[in-house]
Order: sequence, then structure tokens, then C-alpha cells
Amino acid sequence: MIRICLIMLQLLGLLLFNIRLGGDISMKVEVPGEINAGKEIRVQVTLDKANLKGFSRFQMELPAGLTATNVFSANADFSFKDQKVRLIWLRMPEEKTVTFSFNVRCDERLKGNFNLAGKFSYIDENERKSIDLQPQAVAIVPSSGIDPKLMVDIKDFGKQSMPQLMEASGNQIACVRQKPEWNEAKKEYLVTLLVNKESLKKFAKIEESVPAGFTAVSVDSKEGIFTFKDGKAKFLWMNLPADPYFTVTYKLVPSKNIQASKQPVVAGVFSYILDDKSQSVNIVEKEASLANLTPAAVKSILKSAPMIAASEQAPSVSKEKEGTAIAATATQKPIKVIPRYEETADLLEPQMGLYYRVQIAAGHKPVNIKSYFRKYKLDNKVFTEKHQGWIKYSIGSFPAYKDAHDYRVHIWNTTSIADAFVSAYNNGKRITVQEALMIGNQKWIQ
Repeated sequence: MIRICLIMLQLLGLLLFNIRLGGDISMKVEVPGEINAGKEIRVQVTLDKANLKGFSRFQMELPAGLTATNVFSANADFSFKDQKVRLIWLRMPEEKTVTFSFNVRCDERLKGNFNLAGKFSYIDENERKSIDLQPQAVAIVPSSGIDPKLMVDIKDFGKQSMPQLMEASGNQIACVRQKPEWNEAKKEYLVTLLVNKESLKKFAKIEESVPAGFTAVSVDSKEGIFTFKDGKAKFLWMNLPADPYFTVTYKLVPSKNIQASKQPVVAGVFSYILDDKSQSVNIVEKEASLANLTPAAVKSILKSAPMIAASEQAPSVSKEKEGTAIAATATQKPIKVIPRYEETADLLEPQMGLYYRVQIAAGHKPVNIKSYFRKYKLDNKVFTEKHQGWIKYSIGSFPAYKDAHDYRVHIWNTTSIADAFVSAYNNGKRITVQEALMIGNQKWIQ
């Protein structure tokens, strides 16, 4: 009887099922009941999300021998890696009903049957909730162009040792800046950056420290998001350009008080995600033309440009007398070691990499940290920083958002501080939590 029902479903050619996720949230998944070896099928998911707005994720694991490509992601970040289809939303679309789809391709050597199963996870009132989708059977129609002796059952395909051709390569993930070019007619500098990304696809950022008196304006962002604020020019990509290397350009416009002919000193970092970890390299400046690049020219430029990991380069601070400028690679002014208590003893020092803290207070006038926060009996030291005209006080240091989130809840439960919240930093620079989640490894949702 069960076999007859399965055959009927396959004849219909479409398996349609609905999953109730609790409350008014529901999901409908449409997937054909069979697939031709060497061909692909369309998987379409319709989500009735009700009032769901925040972080959400859809995941489906595919057997070895199957691959997936995006069709329509509904503003989600689509990825297929380690046989897992993932769609991640930092914020869900406004529509009540969200539909997304992807194609699943079958290796032409396969035969047999497999199941498609998955999970939808979301955040509801600061709690992670999820539901397992019911496995759906799909039958493989063997290819008529393959010798039956060469066919492999999909259940055994992943067990076989498949030969892989590994090409030796001297390429490297790197970012090179052409020395800023002065345009006499427009009275501005043009800054061009070469990004050699190899096979990187997702989440990357360029951050450049612009000298005082200059304004940065985007010229060509290669579909990245460009911002200029607090002396920082940033390019941010959720999805990188497809080419293995590309260039971006921005211009530096001097104010009337700046000597136009004075060469600006720029320092920057290229950050990216590799193997689910945040990595970064310092941007190297060279006397080289980045126009009309060829693969051979890129290889030559990279060969003569040593790449230094940002996490390995110590801040360089000018040793001139107090009041002079800090060197371009410095991240913060030197902090004096003072035996007795002074406010400078509790200044927040920069850390390398991506991390989170919990902010517990802010004001426009400084306070004596030790005496002011003593009444809360905090179990970590409070540090202060100046940011956007405020003096901000924070506590803890966490590499994952979830740990910072949990510590914030701990602060709520053990003290009278009711408005503590999570703040984010990258290489000592304060950024938004959303930006941190885009360039971080997302471990907080695991």
C-alpha cells in the first residue's frame, strides 16, 4: 500500500507539503517527485511569516552528488557549501508571504532514491526557535547515455574516492592601493584599489583611514555599499563580484584649508570571511598603474607586494612630543601607565579582530568609574571610550554575538541596569552590530 502511494505521488510529479511552525507562521515546500540524472529540478519554498521580522535561516542538506544554485533568494544571503543549502536573512522582507527558490542538479552517474529534508530557524522574542521539515522522497531517473556498469547508487556516491585535480597556485587574497593620483583640473586625488579575491564570494569589506581635511567620495564601488564617516571610507559587500580580481575607486577632495599638493597618507584593511572565520590583510600601497589590468599584470603586482595580516601588525605610534600626529598605521594614542587611579587608566584599548562588548551607560560628562559603578557589584572591569560626542561605558569582550547577548541578560538579571545592550568592534573600531554579523562567522546562532 505504501509503495502504491509513493508511485502515485511520483506520477503526479510534484510533492507538496505544508509545515506549521507555531502561531501563524507556516511553510509550503514544492519539489518534484523525480529528477533525471544529469539534470536539475526546481525547489520552491513559500513562507507565511506572519509578524516575523528579524534574523531567520533556511537550511537543507543535500546528499553527495547533488549541487544547488540560487534562483530567487527573496533578499536572503544564499550559499551552498559542504552539501548545505543556506538562506540567511538578517531582516525578513516586509511582505507577509515570502517565496524563494533554488535549483538542485543531479550528477549524471547517479541512480536510486534520496530524501530532501531541512530546517527553518528564526528568532522570536530573543529566543531561537526552529522546526524540522518533513523528509520528502525523490526518485532518480537514470541517464540513458551512461553505461549501467558506471552508475552509482546515490547512497554510495559519497563513500567513493573521487579524484580531484589540485592546481598549484601562487595566488593570494590581497588588496593593493595605487598611489593616490592628483587631478589638477578637478583639484582632487583619485584612489584606486585592486582586490584579488581568488574564490571568495561572500561578505567582504575595505576600510580606509582618510587624512583629516579630506572628504572621500565613491567613484566606482563595484556594487558594494560605500560610506564615509568619522574619517573612514568603507566599501561593504554581501556578495562579491564574480571576477577573481577587480578594482574600486574613490576620490579624496581636500578642504580649502589643506595644501592641495601635499600627498595624502592613507592606511587601510581588507576584511573577508574564509572557512566561516573573519580574516583581514593590510592594504599595500604601490607605485603601479591599476588601469587595464591583465591576469599577468595582477600576478606581477601581487608578487612584489608582501601581504601582512592585519592581526600580525602592531600599531605604530609616533614618538614625537605630545600633540603631534600619530603615524598612519596607529589605531590609538599611547596610554600612560599611572600608579594611582585616573580616568585614562580605564580607557578602552583596541583589540584585533571582531568582538562584542556590553554597553551599560553613556553620558556627556566623565565620572569616576570605580566609585560610580561600585554599587552594581559588576564581575568585570568597566572601560570608557569617547564615541560620537558621548562618553560610553562598557564591559566584557566576546568573540561571538551569542556570548555577548547572554552576558547582557546576566547584567539585566543581576543588577539594576535595565538598558544594557550589545556593541560591536572590528580591530578596535566601533561598528554596528548588523555590520559585525555580516562580516562575522555567525556562530551566535548555533
